[in-house]
Amino acid sequence: MNKINYSKETEKIIENNKREQILPSLLLHSCCAPCSSACLEYLSAHFRITVLYYNPNIYPVSEFEKRFSEQERLISEMPLENGVSLIRGEYNYDDFAKTVKGLENVPEGGERCFKCYRLRLEKTAAVAAERGFDYFCTTLSLSPLKNSQKINEIGFETAEKFGVKWLPSDFKKKEGYKRSIELSRQYSLYRQNFCGCVFSKKEANENE
Repeated sequence: MNKINYSKETEKIIENNKREQILPSLLLHSCCAPCSSACLEYLSAHFRITVLYYNPNIYPVSEFEKRFSEQERLISEMPLENGVSLIRGEYNYDDFAKTVKGLENVPEGGERCFKCYRLRLEKTAAVAAERGFDYFCTTLSLSPLKNSQKINEIGFETAEKFGVKWLPSDFKKKEGYKRSIELSRQYSLYRQNFCGCVFSKKEANENE
């Protein structure tokens, strides 16, 4: 099966909205400030963005709090067009633990991660539908370690389930990941060396 260039799909939607002189609202799920930085820089000119920080996978709670604080600070300091607001999602690690039960020993990047993508995207879609957003999306595809094809597949399935439009994307394209590193340096952002869950932290420690 040929891989879809989701970065081009984003561009098509942006160009169409420009032609129709539309500035849609977007609920953007963010895993952390560094990943959101390049995404916000790119998208803020084309959408009215609200960031949803919903990450029950992050462990321990002190890591969750640290990443949220950095997300909040970044939004307050970046000169973003059209303004960006922030929603703090609830933290309940048990939700993640139940979601990935039985997959604890699956290597990073496999089925456990896909379940985690779905958990966070379903919450984002539910909030987007409840609050009347035009689109929802996630910063997850910015990471070279994340499966953008799977993220978008789950995104479209979730969009259909909740009745809200998914913004297809692959933010690592067009040097998006490189730009996030540059912005992280510029704003002195805390950059973690693991995705967030206890399993990814263990794997990162073993690879050091």
